[in-house]
Amino acid sequence: MNKAPESVRKEMLACVPNLRAFGISLSGNVDRADDLVQETLLRAWAHLDSFQPGTNMAAWMFTILRNLFRSEYRKRHREVEDADGKYAARLAAMPEQTGHIEFGEFKNALEGLHSDQREALILVGASGFSYEEAAQICGCAVGTIKSRVNRARVKLAEELFIENPDEIGPDSNTRAAVASDPAA
Repeated sequence: MNKAPESVRKEMLACVPNLRAFGISLSGNVDRADDLVQETLLRAWAHLDSFQPGTNMAAWMFTILRNLFRSEYRKRHREVEDADGKYAARLAAMPEQTGHIEFGEFKNALEGLHSDQREALILVGASGFSYEEAAQICGCAVGTIKSRVNRARVKLAEELFIENPDEIGPDSNTRAAVASDPAA
């Protein structure tokens, strides 16, 4: 069994809520996201000796989750679940409040983004990673991340007919996702 200091365990567990949110944004499914997070924790724990102390634990774990998702996606690329849509139709419910409608519109607009743009936007805008950390997680240049985030924000604003990011509800993560970044 792996003998890690209590601080490392706490640092890993502190990542779980953001890992789960990232998993949901990638997979679009809460149960699948929970499975991804669980597998991420297991792999991180099993390979803790490969983690370099002093580096960003969250970025390391996000990279593991992202790689797991990509591997799983390649495996399932040809799978078709619920081909006739009957199961999904039973789960669908019309929103009862304006907030639910707006969130649904935001979710649809977010899902309409190219996967690379959505991934970069979630990492930088919602998960709070720096451009450098997001670039490390995605395995690309910082400029590429900045470009993806900017394009994603512009497309979201267009899709949602937003001229001012403050028009989006009180959720700071939502506002951050479509706000223009002067550093970009």
